[in-house]
Amino acid sequence: PSRSASTMPTEMARTHARGLVDYLNDAWTAYHATRATCEALARRGFVELDERATWSLARGGKYFYTRNASAVVAFAVGGGYEPGDGFVIVGAHTDSPCPKLKPNTRVEGGDEVRVRVQPYGGGLWHTWFDRDLGIAGRVVVKSSHTGEILHRLVRIDRAVCRIPTLAIHLDRNVNSEGMKVNFQQHMAPILATRAKAEAKDDDEGGEKTTASDGKGSSERHHPLLLTLLAKELGCAPGDIVDFDLQLCDTQPSAIGGAQNEFIYSGRLDNLASCYTSLHALMNASTDEALADARGVRMIMHFDHEEVGSESSSGAAGAMTTDAVKRIAAALSQGSVEGLDERTRRASFCVSSDMAHALHPNYADRHEPAHAPKMHGGLVIKHNANQRYATDAVTAFMFREIGERAGVPVQEFVVRSDTGCGSTIGPIFSTRTGIRTVDVGAAQLSMHSIREVCGADDIDHAVKHLTAVYLHFIDLDRTLIVDGAIGTLCRPCDVFESATSKLSLDVRDDAADAARTYAE
Repeated sequence: PSRSASTMPTEMARTHARGLVDYLNDAWTAYHATRATCEALARRGFVELDERATWSLARGGKYFYTRNASAVVAFAVGGGYEPGDGFVIVGAHTDSPCPKLKPNTRVEGGDEVRVRVQPYGGGLWHTWFDRDLGIAGRVVVKSSHTGEILHRLVRIDRAVCRIPTLAIHLDRNVNSEGMKVNFQQHMAPILATRAKAEAKDDDEGGEKTTASDGKGSSERHHPLLLTLLAKELGCAPGDIVDFDLQLCDTQPSAIGGAQNEFIYSGRLDNLASCYTSLHALMNASTDEALADARGVRMIMHFDHEEVGSESSSGAAGAMTTDAVKRIAAALSQGSVEGLDERTRRASFCVSSDMAHALHPNYADRHEPAHAPKMHGGLVIKHNANQRYATDAVTAFMFREIGERAGVPVQEFVVRSDTGCGSTIGPIFSTRTGIRTVDVGAAQLSMHSIREVCGADDIDHAVKHLTAVYLHFIDLDRTLIVDGAIGTLCRPCDVFESATSKLSLDVRDDAADAARTYAE
C-alpha cells in the first residue's frame, strides 16, 4: 500500500527538482543528455573507457563509456567484489518522441521555406503546433581546408521555426471532432518566408552552401538551414556533410504550481529517470559506500526505446550482454567456470521509465484500485501479459527496499479493457535473463511536448534507487527461489506452512497433497 507523503516539498526535494530542471535544459536530445550525464560522472571521479581499447578495471573503481554518443553505461565496482557477484542495474532511456529532420529537408515551392520532418516515436503531435521551436542534434562536419572529419553536437536554442495551426474559421469542426494530424501534410515547420531567405542567401553567397562531399548539401537542404547550423558550429555551411537533427521546444523547463510542487518540461519521459538513476549511482559510489561492497553498481541509459529499442545502442541490442560479460571477465583472474551465466543470474535490473498518474479529468481511463498519484513515490508496474517485466519476487524486493528506506511506493496496472504500453524491462530481461522490475515516477501528459510530474518524486526516486544499490545484494541472500529443490533442498526454507514442513524425499499422497511451496 502507498504511504502518505507531504504535499510540501522538502529542501532536498527542492534541490533534486532544481537539479533535474537544469539537466533537462541541457539535455535537448539523446546526444545532449548523454553528454550531460558523462560530464556529471567525470566530475565525480568516474573514468571514461573506450570500447575499442583494452580495459584494466579495479575493485573500488568507477567507470563509464558511451555508445553512438546517445547511450551511456556507468558502473562502480565494489571493493569486496568476487567473481560471480551480481550487477545491480538501473536502466532508463535517453530518447523522447519528436519530429526529426528527414535526410533531404528541402521543400520546393510556396512562399515559405519549410523543413521536411518525420515522426520519431508516438508523440502527441497536436501539442507541437504553435510552439517556438529550435533545432538540435548531431552533425558530421568535414573541413574543406584540412579534410578533417568531426562529430559535433549542435543546439539552436532560439525560436527559428514554427508549425502553425489552421485557423478555426477554416476548420469549424475542430473542437467537436478533434484535431486530426496528418504528419506528412501538416507538420512541416516554417523556417522563414522565401523572400527573406533568398535575400539572405544572396547577401552571403550561394557557393558557400555547396558541400565538400561533392553531393551538394544545398541540393538537399535550403542554404538558410545550413547557414544557421554553421553559425552555431563555427564552420562553413559547405562543411556540413550529414546530420541527425530534431525539433525541440525552446521554452525552458521550470518548477511550477502554487506550492512549487510540479516540474513542467518536455522529455520527462524519460530523462527524469536518467537523472534520478545517475544521482543514485553517484550516491552509492563514494569511496566509503564501495569499500566493502559486493557486486557491481551500474546505470544503463539506452537510446531508441520509443521506437522499439532495436539498435546497437538500444536495449534490444548487445549493449547489456557486452557490458556484463566484459566487466566480469576483466575483474576476474583467469578462466572462471560459468562466469557470465552466474553473474547474470545473480543480477537485478530496475527498468525505470515514467508512469501514468491518475488524470483528474479522465479518471475513468484508470484502473480504480491502481491509480498512482504525483508525490506518492515510485510506481511498480504490473501486467499479466508481460508488457512489464515485474513479477511477485522482483516487486517484493523493490517494495521492501523502499519501505526500509522510508520512501513511499505505489502500484499500477492498466484497465482490463485497455491496451498496455511497455518499456525496456521485458526486452532487457528476455535478452539477458536478468531479474527485472518495472517502475517509474508518476506523471501527466506523457508524450506531450510539455509534460508534468511531482517535484517530491524526484527526491523519492533518488532515495529509493540509492537504497537498491546499497541493499539489494544483502536482501537477495535472504530469499531462495531457485536451487532449493531436490539435493539442494532446505525444507524449513522451502515450505511456508508449519504443518507442511516435510522432506521432499517423502513419497506419499497425503504429504504431496499437504506440501506447499514458497514459490
